[in-house]
Amino acid sequence: MTARLTQARFLDALLKIMDGKHHWAWEHFATGRLTKDQLKIHFQQEYFVYVRDFPVFLARIHGQNPPPDVRRMLAENIYEEDTGGLSLGQSHPELFLTMMEGLGFSAKDFEHIRPLPASRAYRAWLDQMSTHKQWVLGAATLTVFVEGSVKDRKELREPSKPKTAEEIETTIKNHPLVRFHGAHPDSMDLIRAHQLVEAGHRHDAYKMVTEYTPSAAQQQSVQTSLKKSLRLWLAYRDAVAKACGIKKG
Repeated sequence: MTARLTQARFLDALLKIMDGKHHWAWEHFATGRLTKDQLKIHFQQEYFVYVRDFPVFLARIHGQNPPPDVRRMLAENIYEEDTGGLSLGQSHPELFLTMMEGLGFSAKDFEHIRPLPASRAYRAWLDQMSTHKQWVLGAATLTVFVEGSVKDRKELREPSKPKTAEEIETTIKNHPLVRFHGAHPDSMDLIRAHQLVEAGHRHDAYKMVTEYTPSAAQQQSVQTSLKKSLRLWLAYRDAVAKACGIKKG
């Protein structure tokens, strides 16, 4: 029988999985090498897969009645995602559509999205895990994996500090959508909201998972769920790259 990992070793096991959350096509999106039509494909799929309904995913996990401190962390996240009550007073899905308008897209462009098969498969997995009877598996999938990135290890080691207004505006000015694609800085409140609330956010995600996975079997289930999330995410990003006409190498 596999022994239960210490909390530190379990955390490292999760971070090793997150170290793989990087896709080869990302540099195309981050360096202004795409057309507006290619960006539209990318953002439509992102909106369908998780952006539009992320507060709903979190609410489903909250509804599984985890321990009080976990409910508090989830409730704060839901409140911000669905109302912007901790930052700019608008929900993050609404701010996303405002950012899209800054790129020249309309809200109607995101009303009837045709999801790619890989997008549909990844979205189905998120739906499944957000309603899992073991809330910690849903929390791991949505708060650790979906909200997390390859940068998580560094973030936990060197936590972000609250940013000044000047620092946030510098981030906006240097954002690829502003620098390369002509988005007006006024349309970038989604990024401002992220900058305002992100400090310590990753710590909460890992804390709720590592502190409430009491058995070796549950630790293994969490790792298995994250590994499947990574496989489905990579397949999804491959499909989006193909739909955009981006070739590897």
